[in-house]
Amino acid sequence: MLKVDSVQLAYSGRKILQDVYLDCRPGCVTGLLGRNGSGKSSLLKIIFGTVTPDYKHINADGKIIDKGYINNTIAYLPQQNYLPKQIPICQLAPMLVDQRAWDEFTEIDIYRQFKNNKPSQLSGGELRKLETLMILYSKASYILLDEPFTHISPVQAEEIKAIIRKRSVYKGFIVTDHQYENILDVSDQVYLLQNGATKLIKHPEELITYGYLSHNQSHR
Repeated sequence: MLKVDSVQLAYSGRKILQDVYLDCRPGCVTGLLGRNGSGKSSLLKIIFGTVTPDYKHINADGKIIDKGYINNTIAYLPQQNYLPKQIPICQLAPMLVDQRAWDEFTEIDIYRQFKNNKPSQLSGGELRKLETLMILYSKASYILLDEPFTHISPVQAEEIKAIIRKRSVYKGFIVTDHQYENILDVSDQVYLLQNGATKLIKHPEELITYGYLSHNQSHR
């Protein structure tokens, strides 16, 4: 299990995160909801290890970790592109993709189509899908996904959710997105990040109670 506790982060004296707890484990997808500016991306970067907070307690499989990206403990899909632009995809993929899942990954149509291309030669949508797939099939034990459903089609979103469900048998996932319907659909447990604190959502109606959703917004 990956446990994230007591995270505190402030910028210029303004508290961004102050009472944060969430966890994830194989077999259970954790969804993270919150409005723009609530600190979701900052929290994922803190877990990954690229942002240093004022305080954090992060425990992975019984070990305290500081930099989650070390030793393939945690993989992170950021909102921006992360692959080097001028290296062929067929050279980049083996650096990220779990060898145990290599055969399955290399059968995916978009990889077969573009494996000999460089990231700079792909459209924004094509590159986003490939980068997402590489993280989904990564070597890491725990996977953080920041906005994986944004700027993709509903059909692609269903494909991504199917892979998350399949891979979550072996990996722990934390997923955040403004497409809250997709988060509710794919997640086994959901936290709401609001006013710097996380709240475990036990029923979707609580998202209305806390003001994240309005009464006229449909949800599951």
